[in-house]
Amino acid sequence: MLDFGVVLSNFKFLIVQGFLGVGSFGGGTLRLAIPAIVLGFLLGIFIGLARLANVAWIRFPATIYVEFFRGVPLVMVIFWFWFIIPQLLQLPIPEYGVALTAFVIFEAAYFGEIVRAGVQSVPRGQAEAATAVGLRGSQTLRFVVLPQALRNMIPSLVTQIIVLFKDTSLASIIGYVDLTKAAQIVNNREIRPFELYLFIAVVYWICTYSMSRYARRLERRLAHA
Repeated sequence: MLDFGVVLSNFKFLIVQGFLGVGSFGGGTLRLAIPAIVLGFLLGIFIGLARLANVAWIRFPATIYVEFFRGVPLVMVIFWFWFIIPQLLQLPIPEYGVALTAFVIFEAAYFGEIVRAGVQSVPRGQAEAATAVGLRGSQTLRFVVLPQALRNMIPSLVTQIIVLFKDTSLASIIGYVDLTKAAQIVNNREIRPFELYLFIAVVYWICTYSMSRYARRLERRLAHA
């Protein structure tokens, strides 16, 4: 018989600590996802622009970076940082630092491709017109190309952000206490896997559905503008 009382009795641990990351330990799904999205996108901008560079020594390393990380599983990257990097540096790295670094470096490859495609979707005449009115290359990129590219990137960006948000559950394999790991901890004590994992599935669905709905509204608003 189903008993969702296990969710209510452990709600604070699951949501406040496991999901929001508010507590005495360094955990939390949002505490990992939000910085990973922001930092991964910022790094992805540089990677994407480097892929478009005319200079080979800038374009080639960026291409290798993208093709490499898009060709390996995320869980492998997490294990690299968890097992190999601390040995190379001879320094212990906490679970949060390992997970955040792995997500930023891995997701930057995907964000970089989205940025590259977004910039290439802007008609060349826009840049030529900006140059004709006296804007420098950096000004053209900042004020003309990137704003239009960002509007074109919104659907792909939201899709990748949702993927990243769901993939944060993989951090639990190294002991990072996110929502998934918090549910595992509670289940080891209560032995109520169906109720607990159904609950966290609903939480993930609510978050991802809300993000997709907001993105569609934003896309319509920008298209109207």
